[in-house]
Amino acid sequence: MLSSAGRPSVARQFRPLISHASRYSTSPYNNILVSTPAPGVTLVTLNRPKSLNALSTPLILDLNAALKEADTDPTVGAIVITGSEKAFAAGADIKEMQHQSFADVYEKSFIKNWGEATNIKKPILAAVNGYALGGGCELALMADIIYAGEKAVFGQPEIKLGIIPGAGGTQRLTRLIGKSRAMELILTGKTFAAKQALEWGIVSAVFSPEQLVDEAVKTAGTIAGSGRLAVQAAKEAVNYGLQVGLEQGLLYERRLFHSLFATEDQKEGMTAFIEKRAAKFKGK
Repeated sequence: MLSSAGRPSVARQFRPLISHASRYSTSPYNNILVSTPAPGVTLVTLNRPKSLNALSTPLILDLNAALKEADTDPTVGAIVITGSEKAFAAGADIKEMQHQSFADVYEKSFIKNWGEATNIKKPILAAVNGYALGGGCELALMADIIYAGEKAVFGQPEIKLGIIPGAGGTQRLTRLIGKSRAMELILTGKTFAAKQALEWGIVSAVFSPEQLVDEAVKTAGTIAGSGRLAVQAAKEAVNYGLQVGLEQGLLYERRLFHSLFATEDQKEGMTAFIEKRAAKFKGK
């Protein structure tokens, strides 16, 4: 399902996961909450409860701005995106799209900027509880690591609205689970549960809804504690390798590996290993 704003009977069940944000929030945004639940970790909570976090242009602009801010903040090593227990994001905001024409969406490249999360250098973890449908599923698929709550529901049901996924669903989902499964899901609009997502390799782990964000923050904290340059290089190598052949990927990996020998973090990491102490990385 893609969300259309204003479903009061369902929205009353919506409980934002803002325990971290309420304690650490510094958010200047209208549609998201931004907090620092652990050293080096930025937590972005989608926050449109009345519409089950339907992805609107204002929300995407807020999200992109927050991600870019975290990406350029030297104190941040990893980012977590989450929603509520009811919905990560139940889809795109249909009310925003309903009356637009081909000329409207084509001339302004509508939803092109929804993919800006993939330009972020620092690792992004998606903590998905509840519905991740349509654009919500596509947003989750843009993350580097996906954790799901036990009751999470994924899907690309755009076909039921006379359209197709437009923010990467036909491409990323197919690469993850293969043509036949992706075709079935996209052409029928069927949803799939967290257990299936785990079996298919879409998500890395499944947790109880109450534990999900804490587990994602814990992993993000572990990543943030490593050398920032090495972490970013590793992400770059993996993503580049997905777009090219094996030989090109191996060459690119080796070049990045060699380049890290020019960093202070490499010297510190190896020295700390020899001296049997914890490394003190500086991102240099």
